[in-house]
Amino acid sequence: MDARNVEFRAGPAHILRGADLRAGTGTTIALLGPSGCGKTTLLRVIAGLERLSAGQILFDGEDVGGIPPHRRGFGLMFQEHALFPHMDVERNVDFGLRRLGWAAERRDRRVGELLETVGLGGFGKRTLEGLSGGERQRVALARALAPEPRLLMLDEPLGSLDRGLREHLVVEIREILRHLAIPAIYVTHDQFEAFTVANELAIMRDGRVVRVGAPGDVHGQPGTEFVARFLGMDNIVDGVRDREGMIATSAGVFGPVAGPPGAVRLLLRTEGSAVVEADGPNVVRGLVVARVFLGGLTRLVIDTTAGRLEFPMQTAPAGMAEGDEIRVRVEKVQPLISEPAEPLSK
Repeated sequence: MDARNVEFRAGPAHILRGADLRAGTGTTIALLGPSGCGKTTLLRVIAGLERLSAGQILFDGEDVGGIPPHRRGFGLMFQEHALFPHMDVERNVDFGLRRLGWAAERRDRRVGELLETVGLGGFGKRTLEGLSGGERQRVALARALAPEPRLLMLDEPLGSLDRGLREHLVVEIREILRHLAIPAIYVTHDQFEAFTVANELAIMRDGRVVRVGAPGDVHGQPGTEFVARFLGMDNIVDGVRDREGMIATSAGVFGPVAGPPGAVRLLLRTEGSAVVEADGPNVVRGLVVARVFLGGLTRLVIDTTAGRLEFPMQTAPAGMAEGDEIRVRVEKVQPLISEPAEPLSK
């Protein structure tokens, strides 16, 4: 699937602004972004549920932008699973196959295979009222997969479930999608789900896809201030780089970082940070304003001359209290591109 320069307007609102997205065989792309960025709209346009205003939707080189949804061969799974309460599990899963005219033997074989795949072997004759929320979502997934779709699209499929169940099911969904090698687009606002299920992330902002890459690459090299902050990396300071690559900021001097001399927006990454005794390059000094216990980590909130910075520590110094002075060595810094936001309606 190849969505190229997709535009979508709803009255005066310009929702999609030249969005590009590609999903190859066996690729699960997680569409991630803040509320209102256009991720669900992009999914609906690709599915044919909304008519694109400009651009192209290609599948295997064929432009499917003018083809109605039921003829695109795409599968859909939503947060509201919309199962039929008067039908048992088996009839829910084979509903679409009946409408497509599949023979009974072929339907039965396909339904049996899928129920085993989603962990519901032996559930075929059960009623929906006897199923848990997680089991109903498995039924919905099986139904979406039943017609052997060319592309599977999932819109916040686990959003109605509690956190623990979501974390369990998203791993199962990842394994199923990898096993079937079906291209999929997974829309979510939950970063844990996105990083777990996807082998590629697409982060959206103001109707555009602004960063695409493997989860580890996106997290390791966010590239822009927006992506860094969206992923929870808020230790960002302004500085000036000299000819040796050292960057002077109000929080300290960091580097060396390759690049031309001049103003720099700098991300102070928290990985590998440690409390130290002395000042020096790559060391932040400030006052502890909060210690937040996070299970295996302690988050130290530090008031510095550059503002408040936060550092999660596996081993926080014993006896350190709020108001104490602290020095933290930063192991890695990255320059960022700062981009102005655009309004959605224009």
